[in-house]
Amino acid sequence: MTRKRDVPYESSKDLPPYRGIVAFDARGFTELPGRLHQPVSGLIPQLVEEAFTAVGLAEVWQDPPFFGPTGDGFALGVPTRVLPYLVHPFVDEVQRVLTRHNRKRRAGEALVQLRVSIHVGPVEDGPNRYVGGNGVARNDTHRLLDSVPVKAVLAAASADVTFVAAILSDRLYNDVVLQGYAGLHPDRLIEVPASVAGKTFAQRAWLYVPEPSGNLALAGAPQPPEKPAGTPGAGAGRGSSSTVINAPGNRGGVAGTVHGGMTWETGEERS
Repeated sequence: MTRKRDVPYESSKDLPPYRGIVAFDARGFTELPGRLHQPVSGLIPQLVEEAFTAVGLAEVWQDPPFFGPTGDGFALGVPTRVLPYLVHPFVDEVQRVLTRHNRKRRAGEALVQLRVSIHVGPVEDGPNRYVGGNGVARNDTHRLLDSVPVKAVLAAASADVTFVAAILSDRLYNDVVLQGYAGLHPDRLIEVPASVAGKTFAQRAWLYVPEPSGNLALAGAPQPPEKPAGTPGAGAGRGSSSTVINAPGNRGGVAGTVHGGMTWETGEERS
């Protein structure tokens, strides 16, 4: 029998396994002196491993389906069953781990703030864990990590208080958070449109910051204005407020307004 070519839209093949994907990236890494790059690159996995162990997921860390370093961070695959625990309490534990580290760091050592993105979807396995985990879901996880809202949120917060900001894909939010599998109330997250400058990427996503500070303290709990009874959206409870998030210290010039619903206005760096 002649076998059809393995071509998308012309032949069918097995669907790859669904994996949870979590990615990490250090804020301000490229601004550090070059001599600190390697120490910070080696430190981040150690801190993340500490958080995995603290929440009872050591075996997930030690034997991931795939692991991909990126220099200033990495991505790793996880079984879908553990995704609720990654949303909570893992992100909160990362904040605690970074708090301990940053407060005890010695002079000359870099302060560590991390962005975290969490997604789920089908990805292809490779010959080993260091070249596997490929697919659109993996790409989207990295795009979420680099998106405007999560960068702006972390830049706007106090570098002495807020050490982690997480962004969840809409698929993960709907399947894990909204359905009550994670120990985190949906109203603890902020809906944003995630986009990346220069990339054809735009998706609905959800921000979670365990320890908000500065302007972000307001953004952590947006309150919709009162609407007269009978008007569209009255009593919906989510999404009609706007919270300004300015990041004057961010060299990338990220500043903006988070609106309830799906509006994100970017602006220039403010002096």
